[in-house]
Amino acid sequence: MIRRHVFLAVPALSAVALLAACSGSPDRYSVEAPTVTSQQRIVFRSVEIRQVSLPSHAAAEEISLQEPGGKVVEEDGALWSDSPERAIGLELSRHLTRMTGARIAPDPWPFEAYPDARLEVRFAELVASKAGVMRGEGQYFVSATSGGRERTGLFELAVPFDAKGGPPAVAAARGRLIRDLAELLAREGLR
Repeated sequence: MIRRHVFLAVPALSAVALLAACSGSPDRYSVEAPTVTSQQRIVFRSVEIRQVSLPSHAAAEEISLQEPGGKVVEEDGALWSDSPERAIGLELSRHLTRMTGARIAPDPWPFEAYPDARLEVRFAELVASKAGVMRGEGQYFVSATSGGRERTGLFELAVPFDAKGGPPAVAAARGRLIRDLAELLAREGLR
């Protein structure tokens, strides 16, 4: 009786192993931080990046491209190496820290003292086109925790990339766009 189960299990395990060998794992792409060269003074000593909100296609793990008709399609087997919302929050934090010298960190705030301001960024659109342009549009909100002037503003940014470069080119373009957004936030939102 025991031998019969063993003989049935061996072909089943072989089939699972064969399927696993045939299906490769997807490629994961990280965004390398582009160099920050600009310096900007801001009115706050500390800023919490409270939330980065993305449209569902941009928040997904899959890397997507927009076709000429507007349809957004996933790149086969290409994934972001980190959750886009988390990664963009960390990218903004690093860029703003380098640009401003202020204490900037993403939510949850890691310090005992409360931040002087909180920043929220809401993307209405963040998409790479098959024509080779990464676009980001949306709105930011700055609230001063000590009762200072609150502000909001719109942003619309575009970064070209080599459309034939595939997911690595898309990742590099997203990195440049987030750096450009950090420069805009430091110049217009946090001054």
